[in-house]
Amino acid sequence: MSALEHKLVEHLAEFVAFARQRVGDPELAADVVQDSLLKALKTGEQAGTIQDAKAWFYRILRRTLIDLYRRQDVRKRGAAALEVELAATPTAEEERVVCGCLDRLIPTLKPEYAALIRQVDLQGKSPEVVAAGLGVSRNNLTVRLHRARQQLKDRLETSCRMCAKHGCLDCTCDTPQKADAHETHPRPQS
Repeated sequence: MSALEHKLVEHLAEFVAFARQRVGDPELAADVVQDSLLKALKTGEQAGTIQDAKAWFYRILRRTLIDLYRRQDVRKRGAAALEVELAATPTAEEERVVCGCLDRLIPTLKPEYAALIRQVDLQGKSPEVVAAGLGVSRNNLTVRLHRARQQLKDRLETSCRMCAKHGCLDCTCDTPQKADAHETHPRPQS
């Protein structure tokens, strides 16, 4: 063990206590110190004298803590933005943009699949309530709903061709001009 490594191990308990005071979680504090030790050992030649090693390591530890806080802040902001996006009610224009053929295609599904799509996806009923109404388990309903969605996806891809596969946001595929326009676009190679 080098003199630098020995000095860092000698003060390990102090480093962990320092990190624990800042993050409040003993396991997270140990992870932060471990990450900092790895950074320190990778750049050990920059420590200067052994007397400066403790202060040098504290600088690395502080930077690691700052990085942790920044990552947590980014995650929190991302989660909050996603929550807002998911809670937002679609506007009338967004409702129109959703493929207009949906109403035309749902009746072509197996009747029990069409009912599931209407209840869970369109009416927003809880899967637990729907499962109880059908007298099936939640897991059984999940499997049925997956199959229903898959069948609807297949029908959309057959009917809408390019717009269903590639996210065309102006789907008017039940109009003759749109069907002709699909044929002018080259199909992607799989």
